[in-house]
Amino acid sequence: MSSSRLSRGSFVRASSAAIAGATIGIPAFIPRMGEAADAIKIGLLEPATGVYAADGENELRGYQMAADMWNGRGGVMGRKIELVKEDDGNDPGIGAQKARKLMNQDKVVALAGTVSSAVSLSVSGAANAAGMLFIDSGGHTDDVTGKDCKWNTFRTCHSTWMEAHATGYSLAKKFGKKFHLITPDYAFGHSLETAYKDVLTRIGGTITGSDLTPLGTTDFSPYLTKALAGKPDVLLVLVQGADFVNCMKQIDSFGLHKKIGIGGPQAELEAVQSLPKEARVGFFGIEWYYKSDKVLGKSKTAHAFVRDYTKLHSTAPSARSAFGYVTMDRLAAAMNDAKSTDSAKVARALEGAKFGSIFEGTAYFRKEDHQLMWPMWFGEVRREGANGDKDDLFDITDVHQADSIEQSIADKAKICTLSYP
Repeated sequence: MSSSRLSRGSFVRASSAAIAGATIGIPAFIPRMGEAADAIKIGLLEPATGVYAADGENELRGYQMAADMWNGRGGVMGRKIELVKEDDGNDPGIGAQKARKLMNQDKVVALAGTVSSAVSLSVSGAANAAGMLFIDSGGHTDDVTGKDCKWNTFRTCHSTWMEAHATGYSLAKKFGKKFHLITPDYAFGHSLETAYKDVLTRIGGTITGSDLTPLGTTDFSPYLTKALAGKPDVLLVLVQGADFVNCMKQIDSFGLHKKIGIGGPQAELEAVQSLPKEARVGFFGIEWYYKSDKVLGKSKTAHAFVRDYTKLHSTAPSARSAFGYVTMDRLAAAMNDAKSTDSAKVARALEGAKFGSIFEGTAYFRKEDHQLMWPMWFGEVRREGANGDKDDLFDITDVHQADSIEQSIADKAKICTLSYP
């Protein structure tokens, strides 16, 4: 993807659907009298190619819907939100370079985005050096809100600790306490392995093996052969994106799901949609889901978001869509509350503020580490859609509240200190 702002066409298309929604059915942007009319520029970093391209695209769609909602209300402090996007290339070096470009040349006032945890960490560092707010929408590694936490960095998606603890106990109860891990060889995978080891230590389980796989692996057969030889109770598929798709296809061709349990920290709708129905198996963590009373409940905002997103894009929103929407909505709300785009003031406004959103209940960014505290769900992958909906591919069975799956404040205090300038 070349360096460019969101196209006028994509902005108009998103705005049309936004204005149709009950929660965002409001007049087009009109600057308020007496207030600055120059746009508030937000820089977005997402992968446009590679194993996480679909995830990045859906996060961008979520950002745009939230920006259109705020612009339809009259903007933030009477100013229109303008989104400026860059392709981070799934590369930490490129991510940091593009972040500096957005800050220094495009003059954005805040950064958001990323899917790769390694990119999340590099962008967090670049933003911190410039004293600019960054919300990590989709990079999960514990380090972002753990040992590498920073005053300017917040995280919307769940930490790897939350994912592992929301799924590890359930998988052990269902299949047994011997786990074998297929692990992506970068920050995300390493953090997940650490978190699952904690689960197994607590329940007296064992790891029969953890095979580190490079990002972009296409042939998983050597790892699957080794996994089967270890005779685990459950094979944990930690790889994501296109790697998840390739791994699950080969699990099906090997018939592993008929011999051992299959599960993992998260199954993303984008990846499961790409699988043939025979390979749609297993029990996984679900970070948000568009079609479950256990997720949406009676939230009018949630149901309107699903309706408007589906109308606009002719497909259901994914958890990635939700990450983008929540990130942009909270960023705009914090600026509005702080009556400022100053990063430190906006960060203080984000901390601890309770809000309802596109899920039932309330959530908040924890003051001590800037992790978003919201539920995580667990369920089984369906081979085919349900009730005439081809995208309804998850059966949500359990809800895990944030406080029960994230590290305690006391534990976080041992590794994370937020030092404001």
